Amino acid sequence: MTPRRRWAVLATVSAGLLLISVDMTVLYTALPTLTSDLGADASAKLWIINAYPLVMAGLLLGAGTLGDRVGHRRMYLIGLLVFGGASLLAAFAPDPAVLIAARALLAVGAAAMMPATLSLIRTTFDDERERGIAIGVWGSVAVCGAALGPIVGGLLLEFFWWGSVFLINVPVVVAALAATLLIAPRSSGRGDKPWDPVASLLVMVGLVGLVYAVKEVTQPTRSLPVVALALLVSALGFWLFVRRQNRREHPLIDFALLRDRRIMTGVIAAGLAMFATAGVQLVLTQRLQLVLGLSPLEAGLIVAAFALGSLPAGILGGALLHRWGVRPLMSGGMAVGAIGVALLLLLTPAGHGWLLPGLVLVGVGEGAAMVAASVAIISNAPAHRAGMAASVEEVSYELGSLTGVAVLGSVLTSLYTATVRLPDGAPEQAADSLDEAVAEAAVLPPAQGTALLDAATTAFDRGYQLALGITAAALVAGAVHAGLKLRGAPATAASEQADDGGAPPPDGDPPVPPGSAAHRP
Repeated sequence: MTPRRRWAVLATVSAGLLLISVDMTVLYTALPTLTSDLGADASAKLWIINAYPLVMAGLLLGAGTLGDRVGHRRMYLIGLLVFGGASLLAAFAPDPAVLIAARALLAVGAAAMMPATLSLIRTTFDDERERGIAIGVWGSVAVCGAALGPIVGGLLLEFFWWGSVFLINVPVVVAALAATLLIAPRSSGRGDKPWDPVASLLVMVGLVGLVYAVKEVTQPTRSLPVVALALLVSALGFWLFVRRQNRREHPLIDFALLRDRRIMTGVIAAGLAMFATAGVQLVLTQRLQLVLGLSPLEAGLIVAAFALGSLPAGILGGALLHRWGVRPLMSGGMAVGAIGVALLLLLTPAGHGWLLPGLVLVGVGEGAAMVAASVAIISNAPAHRAGMAASVEEVSYELGSLTGVAVLGSVLTSLYTATVRLPDGAPEQAADSLDEAVAEAAVLPPAQGTALLDAATTAFDRGYQLALGITAAALVAGAVHAGLKLRGAPATAASEQADDGGAPPPDGDPPVPPGSAAHRP
């Protein structure tokens, strides 16, 4: 394949990845408007945001294995078609229930596409340095898509209705379909490789139970029996999944992959990076609009400063990773991200312009960490596990995003409802959320409305500061963990084999002579 075609393939799969990443966060700036137009309550808001990463995380493992079976090019094309159709449904959803269903269908398309993007990169780029740059671009697109989601949503809401944040996906899908058919390498897949949809269902049961437990435990009127039941359902789903995988000849996930410390450390780092990215963007965009009174576009422009740091850090990190190695980028990146979050926390009382340096630092740190995590996972997996390794990585991204939104969003709401002190005469529903308080304050007499807003924003800021504190602590823990686990570890499986004379890698695969066909993707 010519160099021009290789980079064209990268551009094509990056377009699909950009769609997936943007849709992860595009609703953050649209959420206040959407909530008002559809009449969504706090619970519906949580599921509108979480349906997408929840369903995707449940399907990704199965999608990667299915891609190995039918061919990753075909899976990418199918995913694009489903994603485009779901975008149309979401754009014209008449109520929260239809929008939640459409978001779940979007996740089905995204789950088909995501493992294919990384697997197509691995099969397209033979040279290790080129592959490092390509993975760096891939990781940067993933981070920047999540960072650009709020600004895309804000920009569209300046001129159109909230459904436009989904409708814009359709022309991109059409262009990506045409480009994929023209230039992506064909692959027939391995028809003898079985697919296990039951395992995907078990993962989703575990995830739904876990998210519901987080949502319930953070409610002021929590029900401990309900929390216990949700956790029991979650544990049962995950236990049955692990039990099923250990008994199957061709599992969705070979747990031997996770016994490689480099892969496992990359999985944890990728999850923590997305935990920070998704969680910080969610709470910050809500504060910028509901507390500081900025428009969706203004809030999106400020949050987009994240991309100013993540894009160059990801590309530069991918280009230099063969010299520096994974450890300094992964551990150092999360440490820099923690400093950026701490800066956001310290500058809470200052004007919104002072948030930019903190956001850029968070972007630099998470961009570098995610690229290092991608290389640690993909480069250390054997070639015949490429689809599985890609799925494991992307599951870690989605779980990180899911837990970031669920945990930090629930902490924000819970602390608000638990600590808000409504002034006399204020309606009780203002205690449910800051959205309700802002809406009620608009119809009260000026003095009462001002008093209500002061009480509501004070309570909201308590939850906002706690959410940022949790994020900074998680990144510090991740930086320390990566620094310790990767001490003395070679950058890739290939370098380890070169060092030890061809000893089998930690996942138990037989030794492969350097330079052989099996050594190449």
